[in-house]
Order: sequence, then structure tokens, then C-alpha cells
Amino acid sequence: MSLKKGDTIFFENCPSITGFATVGGKKESEGPLAEEFDCICVDTRMGEECWEKAESAYQRSAVEKALNKAGITLGDIDYLFAGDLQNQCTASAYTVRDLDVQFAGLYGACSTMAESLSLASSFVGSGICNRAMALTSSHFCAAERTFRTPLEYGGQRTPTAQWTVTAAGAVVVSAQGGAPYVKSVTLGHIRDFGIIDINNMGAAMAPAAAETILRYFADSGKKPIDFDHIYTGDLGLVGSTLLQEILKQEGVTLPNYSDCGMLIYDRLRQDVGAGGSGCGCSAAVLCAHILPEVQSGVMKNVLFVATGALMSPVTFMQGESIPGIAHLVHISSQK
Repeated sequence: MSLKKGDTIFFENCPSITGFATVGGKKESEGPLAEEFDCICVDTRMGEECWEKAESAYQRSAVEKALNKAGITLGDIDYLFAGDLQNQCTASAYTVRDLDVQFAGLYGACSTMAESLSLASSFVGSGICNRAMALTSSHFCAAERTFRTPLEYGGQRTPTAQWTVTAAGAVVVSAQGGAPYVKSVTLGHIRDFGIIDINNMGAAMAPAAAETILRYFADSGKKPIDFDHIYTGDLGLVGSTLLQEILKQEGVTLPNYSDCGMLIYDRLRQDVGAGGSGCGCSAAVLCAHILPEVQSGVMKNVLFVATGALMSPVTFMQGESIPGIAHLVHISSQK
């Protein structure tokens, strides 16, 4: 059963995260979280003939490893929620076409990991199903071809631009099991503050992140001090700085705060501009870094707030502003 208060769904029978895995690429193998990945493939094509197929291969590998860690097979999964950055979520669709499972394709841009985990948890927590999977990925080369300019163009990146992470993360959510547990989820509202610079998505997403966090605190009665850590993803340097400024104006400070886009790379040494981005950024940090810390009890309560910029190549060329969204998941070591 579950209870909805304001924008937040609180689970009476908290769903359990029984398996999780992340697979990263070459750039991620050079970052500070490299040793925490389940698998690193320095061949960003994963043996495939193009980057788009490679992203599906990253997803398949993450699914297989998460299922193995959960001790189940794909036949035990009732629903699979997945998304990516390719047009029409084709990376996920082409992954799932070989997996005979009920599928819901999602597009939340870089917020997709929190969106998919929220939906999987809601289906399990409400008793609709026994097990569900959340799957999310991105690929630097595929995203550059979709949203910006071909790699061969060699354009100069601005200081506010972020580097799309090549990675996939998969999470198995079950009705029974141990920690980590999903205690509650808050789905966000779209907010658009008129940002039109496609190379400054952190600024576009920060207002939505601030609002979702404030709505959750209002719904739950909790404060930042109640959590070991609060993670956003992926605002990068610009967006995370702006988020804290917005919250400070509302009388809220986040002393225990990190952004996934700032964690996955060494920003200066790896020359990634304002940090990491892409669906795979928060998915990788969640599955490689956050969930193991909660599972081990090192952290008891965390907020995972993935953010997304909901533009497309067409809306960008039409001069449209960039809508932002943020979804929040409360993850705990205690049921």
C-alpha cells in the first residue's frame, strides 16, 4: 500500500532494491568512481558497428549483471521501465525487443533514472506487481550526433557545457528483500525559466530541482539534516551552484550535498567542462556509488534527485527555451 501527500508517494510496504549494476566506458574508466563500476568497457562501440547499437549493448550488460546480483532471471521481472537520450528512446527499445518483457519506454532526459526507479517502485509498492526493473543509459557519441554536432566537426566546447556520460545502470525493485529500500518518491513539475543555451543545461534544470526538493520537504516534514547525503544529477558546476543559491533564498541550505555530474569525472583533469551529464550519469553514480553505500549501512538515508532538460534538436533550432524537470527518490537502509 502507499499514501500520497502533496506531490509525494509514501510507501507503507517499502519496495526493496534487490539488484543493481552499472557499466561504463573509457572516459568513465579514467574517473574517480572507476573502481566502483561493475564493468568497464574501454571499447565505446562494445564490438558493435555503430554507437547507437553500442548503447543498447551497454544496457543489455547492465540488465544481465543486475539480474545476476538479484539472483533471478528476466522471466521474474513483471515490468521494465527504461529510457535513454536517443530519438524515440531507440536504445531502450532495441534492447528490450530481444527481452520478452512488458515494457514502458520513458523520456525524462537526464532525469530518467529517477523517473524509471520511481515508476518501478510505485508499481511494486502498490501491489501491482512483485518485481520491476528500472534501466537507463546514455552514450557520449550517440548524444553528440543527436543533440549537437558530429564529432568530426571538432567544435569548441563552452565552459558551461557538460560531457555526456557513456554508461548504463539497471535496478531490480522487489516486493520482498533487504536494503536498500525505497521509502518515497516525488515526481516533479516542469519549470521553464527561459534558458535557451543548449550548452548551459545546468542553469535550465536547477529551478526544477529546487522546487522538487522544497515540495518533498513540505510533504514529508523532513529537513536536509535528516539525510546522510542529498544527490542531484546532473546539474554540473553551474547548475549545482545555482541550485544552492535558489534554496538559500528559500531558507534552505544543503550541507550534505553532491551532484552526480561533479562526482563521476575529475572535472579539471579530464577536461569535461562543467561536469558530467546524460541519462547514464546519475544512473551510473546511483548504481556504482550510492546504492552500495546504503546497502552496506554506511549511509542510512539519502535523497536521489535526478534532473532533466526536456528539449529536442528541433525545439533548439526553433529558438525554444529549455524546460527542466526533477524527480526525487528517498532511499534508506531501514525499512
